[in-house]
Amino acid sequence: MKSMTRLIRHSVIAGFCAAALVAPATPAFAQAAGAKASAAAGATAKIGFINTERILKDSTLAKSAQQKLESEFAKRDKDLQDMAAKIKALNQKLEKDGPVMSDTDRINTQQQLAEMNRDFQRKQREFGEDLNAKRNAALAIVLDKANKVVKEIAEQGNYDIIFQDAVYVNPRIDITDKVLKALDASSGK
Repeated sequence: MKSMTRLIRHSVIAGFCAAALVAPATPAFAQAAGAKASAAAGATAKIGFINTERILKDSTLAKSAQQKLESEFAKRDKDLQDMAAKIKALNQKLEKDGPVMSDTDRINTQQQLAEMNRDFQRKQREFGEDLNAKRNAALAIVLDKANKVVKEIAEQGNYDIIFQDAVYVNPRIDITDKVLKALDASSGK
């Protein structure tokens, strides 16, 4: 934080020095530039941080979206589990009875098993693609609403910048709980 403040001070002072070189060197301008530089050097930036992962996991809106997805895809998931059980049973039957089966029956069973496997893999892939697409759409809605809430909090709290990703965050600047409360309150409307 100290290095950030120092960097901001040096940037502001350097900016004023550059402006002083370009502007006419009058005593009034020099005095005004010095006053602005000292005022800016004393100012500190208000910084905040939000943990996006927590918002996507802990907010009421995200939990509701997750429950909706689970209920929407529960039947397809159950169908896939049933299909996997049938494939497993047929595979076990083929392993057990294959040596005593006629060649025609064994070949027919192997073809049936291969066809069931292809169908299962296709349905499983489609299930995954559909689930990911719906999940991404639902999360995009949550993030959009969260970003609006963050912007409101930033404007009301006079924040200069709010970060979403960081290697380390001092809990003092973490406003995730405030965002979660505001997001949950706005989703109840």
